Amino acid sequence: MILSPKTTMKIPTLAQQRILIVDDHPIFRKGIAMLLEHEPDILICGEAETAAQALGLVEHQNFDLVIADISLKDINGIELVKSLRAIKPHLPVLVLSMHDESLYAERALRAGARGYLMKQAPPDQVVSAIRQVLRGDLYLSAAANLLLLNTFVAGKGHDESGKSSVEKLSDRELEIFELLGMGRGTSTIAHDLRLSVKTIEAHRSHIKTKLGIHTAPELVRAAVEWVTQHSGAGE
Repeated sequence: MILSPKTTMKIPTLAQQRILIVDDHPIFRKGIAMLLEHEPDILICGEAETAAQALGLVEHQNFDLVIADISLKDINGIELVKSLRAIKPHLPVLVLSMHDESLYAERALRAGARGYLMKQAPPDQVVSAIRQVLRGDLYLSAAANLLLLNTFVAGKGHDESGKSSVEKLSDRELEIFELLGMGRGTSTIAHDLRLSVKTIEAHRSHIKTKLGIHTAPELVRAAVEWVTQHSGAGE
């Protein structure tokens, strides 16, 4: 069930933390709701399957935390975090996704998220992450923490020569690269992201340059291979 901006799942008490779940899979939303239903101080007050629905809910209701996936039906979770940051700067977001944290965790934090956790994490770790973010702290897994620490130790001023090609893509370029890998054409991507076809074509050109790709078929093939390897079948 997707809630309209004027409805909630339950009436919260003053002591309960209000949570919005944003995920395009109803079963996952239900699973998070079931996981948290016995936590007396936490209440799921809204659900959304798209970023647009989430933004509508946030504009009309008060939430203490948003739990969001990376893959949504319109813009991706990174862009959603940026939009939420713009309209509700103090609303914390915990990204919970199948996407590899080695590529997305840092991007999510830069966008304004307060934590990143992969869906494979055990239930007790998910609850701990939620509580930690609700307390005002950042949350990352031990592996993601170590990765960011190693990046920091390597030096703030280092160039991007040590990064993989895909890591050099901007957030928007990575989003478009992934959509290409999911079989979407330029016109469809432009429509979904509410951008012009010319803008998408410019991004495609930049992506090819950064990845060292020369033709459109090569770009699509590389995108499909990357999505297959990194996005996960369950996404």
